[in-house]
Parts: sequence; structure tokens; C-alpha cells
Amino acid sequence: MLTPAPPGACDTHMHIFTPGVPMLPGSNMPSQDGSLARYRDMQKRLGLTRTVIVQPTAYGCDNTVTLDAMQQLGNARGVAVVDPAAPDAEIERLTKLGMRGLRFHMMPGGSLKWDALETMAARVSKFGWHLQFQFDASEFTTHAARLARLPCDIVIDHIGRFVAPIDLNDANVCAMRGLVDSGRCWVKLSAPYHGSRAGPPHYADVSELAVALIAQAPERMLWASNWPHPSLKRDFPDEAALLDLLAEWAPDAATREKILVANPARLYGF
Repeated sequence: MLTPAPPGACDTHMHIFTPGVPMLPGSNMPSQDGSLARYRDMQKRLGLTRTVIVQPTAYGCDNTVTLDAMQQLGNARGVAVVDPAAPDAEIERLTKLGMRGLRFHMMPGGSLKWDALETMAARVSKFGWHLQFQFDASEFTTHAARLARLPCDIVIDHIGRFVAPIDLNDANVCAMRGLVDSGRCWVKLSAPYHGSRAGPPHYADVSELAVALIAQAPERMLWASNWPHPSLKRDFPDEAALLDLLAEWAPDAATREKILVANPARLYGF
């Protein structure tokens, strides 16, 4: 790793998969070891001291593995998946255990879909949660107005998951950036390999959008490893190289400090 992580640096999107715990068929199952012990090794190597564990699609609405990992890691928060049939007491319980967001994964295998959006947003907003989204980037124009009306902050995964070539003037890119301009939308600068044709180490086609977003709203950008990259089956990235890539996108150390330390501390309550 060429650029050391500042004290308090946070990985805002990763997953834990505990060996032996059954996973839902048809969901993203990691092709490499996703255990907590292996994550600790990566975390130490990169100098990360805070973590946000995102509930994987593989475990549906059962947050047990994620909660156990949060407790063992210590300085951790979580993004949960909650069954709409669950009572508010369950959301309160999860809040006390460190959950701070609700995951809407609109790709195959996700548990929560658009029909639950407004109802669940109203429920979790009472507990100070945000909503986290991952969906087909060609649908930003379809959903942007609806997302803007939600009563809580929203977080967009993986630089929006746009597919290269990316035109910064494209209607869907503009729709996402309009949400960012609202002051209540955050973006995870993560998984640039999704949609990139240029490939590592610079992912130049996706990087152009990342740089534009940092210039637009550095105070609401987040960095994440997306470890252990559950949607990939081979050619796994070096997480240190992904962190170094942030230094290319944000050469200014003060901006990187915002993205790695101050912004996640504010959103997740570290």
C-alpha cells in the first residue's frame, strides 16, 4: 500500500460469511474465504480501525452472522436487512446492537424490493437509520424523485454501479448527482470493477465519475473495500490497491481524511 490510512479510517461496506452457516440458494455466495479471521488480517494490513458490516444477501433477513461479527470486531456498525413483518421492537433491538441502516439490494437475491420502500423508510427513520441502495444504474431517472422524498438519508453503493463507457452528462448520472446535491445522499466509492472495461489498477472509465463526485460533495463520500467481493468468481482485487486508488481520486490528504474518517463517523455514529 502506497498511501497509509489515517487514524480512524473506516471500511464502510464489507460482508462476513461464517463457515458452516447455511446460505440462501441463488444468492451471492463468496468464492473465497469470507470469515472474520481473514477479514481481520486484511483490516490490519490496510490500517483500518472502523468497520461497517453489510448484511449479505446470502443470509436474507437473519442478521445473526453480521451481528456476531460486529460484536467480535468491536469498533463496528452494521447495515441490516429487516423483514417488513418484523415489529418495531426488532428494529429497536438492532439499533442498540449497532445497526444504522437498512439495505435495499435490488439485484438478484435481495430480500427488500421497491414495494417495501416507503413503509420501511418511515419505520427505520424513527430510529435514525438511513437506507442503502444498489440497483441497475439505468433506473436512476425512474427512481430519483421517489428516493428524494424519503424521510431519511440514503446511501448509494459502488459509485452507482454504472457500466462503462460512462458519460457524465447521461440522464441517469445526472439523476444520481441530483440526489447528491440534495444534501441527504451519500455515495460509496467502492467496487470500481463493477462495470469497468478499463480494469485495474486505475479503472480509468469508472474513476472519472468517482473524481467528479468527490469534487461535488466530498463531505458525503465514503470509501469501502467490498471485501470479500462476493459477486466475483476470480481475479479478486488487492484491497490495498483499491485504497491507493482513493489517493488518485482525492490527492488532497484533508479530503481523504473526510472520506475515510469524518464522513463515516458522522453517518454511522462512531
